[in-house]
Amino acid sequence: MQDIKFIRENAEKIQEAARNKNIDLDVKELLVIDDERKKMVGKIDELRTRRNQLAEAGKSGRPTDEQIAEGKKLKEEIANLEKKLEEVEKKYQTLMVKVPVIPSEDTPIGKDDSENKEVFVWGEKPQFDFQPKTHIELAEDLDIVDFVRGAKVAGYRGYYLKNEGALLVMGLMMYALEKMVTKGYAPIIPPTLIKEFALFGSGYFKGTEYDSESDNIYQIATRDKEMDGSDSKEKKFLVGTAEPSLLAYFSGETLDEAKLPIRVCGFSPCYRSEIGDYGKDNKGLYRVHEFFKVEQVVVSKADLEESTKLQEEMVGISEEIHQDLGLPYRKLQICTGDMPAGKYRAFDLEAWMPGMNRYGETGSASNFLDWQARRLNVKYKDKDGNKKFAYLLNNTALPSVRPLIAILENYQNADGSVTVPEVLRKFVGKEKIERRE
Repeated sequence: MQDIKFIRENAEKIQEAARNKNIDLDVKELLVIDDERKKMVGKIDELRTRRNQLAEAGKSGRPTDEQIAEGKKLKEEIANLEKKLEEVEKKYQTLMVKVPVIPSEDTPIGKDDSENKEVFVWGEKPQFDFQPKTHIELAEDLDIVDFVRGAKVAGYRGYYLKNEGALLVMGLMMYALEKMVTKGYAPIIPPTLIKEFALFGSGYFKGTEYDSESDNIYQIATRDKEMDGSDSKEKKFLVGTAEPSLLAYFSGETLDEAKLPIRVCGFSPCYRSEIGDYGKDNKGLYRVHEFFKVEQVVVSKADLEESTKLQEEMVGISEEIHQDLGLPYRKLQICTGDMPAGKYRAFDLEAWMPGMNRYGETGSASNFLDWQARRLNVKYKDKDGNKKFAYLLNNTALPSVRPLIAILENYQNADGSVTVPEVLRKFVGKEKIERRE
């Protein structure tokens, strides 16, 4: 969400940003509706003032027939205007949620993810002297993932992690958490069943409310009970990442600038409907409905230079994890056409996956400036006592299953075994995963 005053002062730049981000938005239309909205609010206030004057006059004696008639007329006019204002307000909010953050100057201009810019490559892709297997073949041969029973129990994209597969994934998560703690990030296990405001506030709805046809989120059908036993009116959703829970932790609060930046990392299950990706990556672990992830969130003061440094720090930690795991990867700077409305600057990390013969996304780092903070009302008080909206940043420290794909496919051996990365051996309890007799 952007400030309407800022939008007016930067209308052309925002229109250009919308065009570059493939967002269907007419900024001029928004400003016309805002003018209409303000006039209606002013007129309603004017009529209410007159109605209050009549009410005060009536207290001193019996109101005249003219005053009674005027009072009825005012009541009708106010009701009619309020109804019209409600419709105008809906149009206004529908357009406001589309208003993009103007991307950073170094963000590549591009139409879609094919024009993301490769900015760094690390590691040597393995050269096998045998026919390498896919992670699906390796997982089944080594009895560490069961896709058949997963589909039987959980349906399409379901799976069971077993034996060393379970240990590898938990090792990945523990290793990432330990790394984050050593880097000064406070560990949190956040709720994964959350209210609507947290998802809207963090930008996980494409519009003003949940749309099951376009939002990659599961809504819970069952209603909760309130403390008094009554049915809750709150809609609840399963998170696709810990980010909304971690950001909403600070919602409606005014923080102390002296305590910024605040660094936290959250471990959670993640649930994604993949509604917009039906038919993509149908087999294996690359695109699934549930997985684990360690997520980073930083709350920063409204300082562009500082937030940029913090984003580099966050991405750097994820890169360090990939290097510790010995996974060849590349870093991409995300172009405008692959960037949603709220992002100012974004990077992806992609690990090399030999079985797919391509890089696959294993992390994403984003700087939203104050876009999410305005929606969630996250502020801080500066040294002069002024309240300002904070800058919010997030990054995938490490997901569970995609790095598992990369490990299985990069560390496979000619005999069908898989060598365990050195940093994970204490969690798995062995150096090599071999076929069971």
